[in-house]
Amino acid sequence: MSRGSTLEGRVAVVTGAARGVGELLARKLSVRGVKVALVGLEPEELKRVSERLYGGGGEYWHADVTDHEAMARVAAEVKERFGRVDIVVANAGVANSGPFVDSDPESWRRVIEVNLVGSAVTGRVFLPALIESRGYLLQIASLAAITPAPMMTAYCASKSGVEAYAHCLRAEVGHQGVGVGVGYLSWTDTDMVRGADKDEALRELRERLPGPAGKTYPLGPAVDRLVAGIERRSSHVYGQWWLRGTQGVRGYLPGLIGAFAPREVRRMESRLRGVSTGLVGAGGAADERRRG
Repeated sequence: MSRGSTLEGRVAVVTGAARGVGELLARKLSVRGVKVALVGLEPEELKRVSERLYGGGGEYWHADVTDHEAMARVAAEVKERFGRVDIVVANAGVANSGPFVDSDPESWRRVIEVNLVGSAVTGRVFLPALIESRGYLLQIASLAAITPAPMMTAYCASKSGVEAYAHCLRAEVGHQGVGVGVGYLSWTDTDMVRGADKDEALRELRERLPGPAGKTYPLGPAVDRLVAGIERRSSHVYGQWWLRGTQGVRGYLPGLIGAFAPREVRRMESRLRGVSTGLVGAGGAADERRRG
């Protein structure tokens, strides 16, 4: 365990903890002496993650973050089990892709529900405990909150929404000692990104994004940056170093994408017509099973 960590002895809640960012974040927090409550839709995967936490310092709850009643029960049970909540990471998220005009309406709506409404539900049920502990909420957003991208209407809309929600919340609860941060990630090597990349046309379109935006980045360093941001109670946390620089030019990005993207979309139009528009990756599949 990391010695001298300011996180030692704290209690953290991580949603979307069955895999990807949530799983690795929970594991890295546990190494720093944090007791972690895992929340997600895949009980077997959550159990596996809980068994890998350092020192067995965690438990898991099976819940849909969009279900206020279920999440309120989780919040009460976590508080009863651990006695306090110091950190909440609203990480649960799903994605779909493909042309908006051809998109599956249910999948499109579900991205908004999980990523935006689910984040708000998470904040709502855990805020009383965070106010009591003068704790910290980290809302996971994305590069998609900073810049638009073709074939990602629901995801960009949802991540722009959670960014704005978190900034508003910071202004509301700061005087009560609660810190609120926004975490930004570019394309990071997770099941979600690998699932989206299974479609060759979408992968090619994404890889042709300008500069570092077209690359996929390893998960470990990105999560290390999130942990450091949590420890500092940062208002902005960047999973990749270059994302910080996009804040200063974000006002220009819609125009740049609007000028660049139509040419690429036109070139690939015939290949984009048949792409899947459902939820992507293993997490998306788990969410689809929930809807059954």
